Amino acid sequence: MEQNDKWLAIDAERTRIADLYETLTDVERTYPSLCDGWTVHDVATHVALAPHVGFGTVLKAALRARGNFNRMVYDLTKRESARRSPPEVVELLRTAVGVRRLAPRQSLDNALMDVHVHAQDIAMPLGRQLPMPAEAAVASADHLWEIGFPFHARKRLAGHRLVATDADWRAGEGTEVRGPIQALVMLLAGRTATIPQLTGI
Repeated sequence: MEQNDKWLAIDAERTRIADLYETLTDVERTYPSLCDGWTVHDVATHVALAPHVGFGTVLKAALRARGNFNRMVYDLTKRESARRSPPEVVELLRTAVGVRRLAPRQSLDNALMDVHVHAQDIAMPLGRQLPMPAEAAVASADHLWEIGFPFHARKRLAGHRLVATDADWRAGEGTEVRGPIQALVMLLAGRTATIPQLTGI
């Protein structure tokens, strides 16, 4: 995908998340997401904040977490989620559309992957359908396979050849794991919810 296409895909996904989140009941927003320890509201807040959070806020969170990235993200999200109402989260998501700004130290490829994976983290536990666009899914799968931290997909899935059945994507060597590209993206991102959609694992 070209850079502008990636931004447009991010815009579209933020809009889809806002549209879905706006329809949820207060109870549904408290449901556990696919992210350990995060509710649906937490994940929506995390996605909404990405283009709005400043370097100073991230630095303070990093200091509180003593440099631990995962702890920093968890702590920052929980703090912001606790003080953001659902209408505020929706507004942040909608005002982010068209904004060409990344979170501190975030790459565009990471932002693309992050918003699409988190959309599923919200939708799947609620039984909602929010299909991942194929082109963005392929780009996200490439990114997840190439990077190490924090998912370590190549290491976790060593000895397996991943093959998408609905897109032109494959990676790795070994026992073949086949399934929809969306299910493979979620597997690469460390989620187990889509394993039933895959064969060979």
